Amino acid sequence: MAERMTLEEIRKFWTEQAALHGVSHAASWSDHPVMELEVREIVSRLRDGARVLDVGCANGFSTVQFASQKQVRIRGLDYIPGMIDQARARLATMPALRGEVEFDVGDITALGEPDGSYDAVVVIRVVINLGNVEAQAKALRECARVLRPGGLLLLSEATVEGWRNLNALRVEWGLPDIPMPGFNLYLEEARVADAVRDSMDLVEVVNFASTYFVMSRVVKPLLAKATGAPVAVADPASHWNRWASQWPAIGDYGTQKLFVLRKR
Repeated sequence: MAERMTLEEIRKFWTEQAALHGVSHAASWSDHPVMELEVREIVSRLRDGARVLDVGCANGFSTVQFASQKQVRIRGLDYIPGMIDQARARLATMPALRGEVEFDVGDITALGEPDGSYDAVVVIRVVINLGNVEAQAKALRECARVLRPGGLLLLSEATVEGWRNLNALRVEWGLPDIPMPGFNLYLEEARVADAVRDSMDLVEVVNFASTYFVMSRVVKPLLAKATGAPVAVADPASHWNRWASQWPAIGDYGTQKLFVLRKR
């Protein structure tokens, strides 16, 4: 595991990412095929007419995709002002969307939103950046607070369980562990439901990227090593990764998972 960053260092890291990548998806994550799988899973759980809060929206890459596919009213928040600047720049260049979008600066641990005001809250790779389990639990409770009864929390985050399973598979085939980034603290699955047990029920945990992670983090490096092909193993833009993202998800080897929780 990489040395853990402080909260100040994490904030600096994401501020630099916003400046470096602009409106590119890479400001949030370089692995575009996983992000597409993620968007597909989330969109399938949004309904037309819903009021949606996208917390930790980064530069709005996923936010505008939700609004292009569903007739939702969506408010994107991020605690990095540079990310919101880029999100607004992205929105200004977009063609007409099915839904309505606005962006603002906001903090997932202290949302300035009224109780019970949203039909769905989307959170993508945000809670893992909060540094400790106490802040993570506080963030989840804030998301629950702003949901109406029956509303959904759609939480796409990296999990300890998926990470460990993937690394166990890699080690089995002579590959080294993939370290957890220093700016992340992956979620323990049981802690997610436990943090909001007073107000929410866990509906399902969707391991939507398990096959993709096996194909891109295990099979691909093994084939590259065996054949000596000049393959950039870590390049998610390769044909291999695009092809791998089209396979159905099997098993529990995906670091990234979608938690679906419903407010009582």
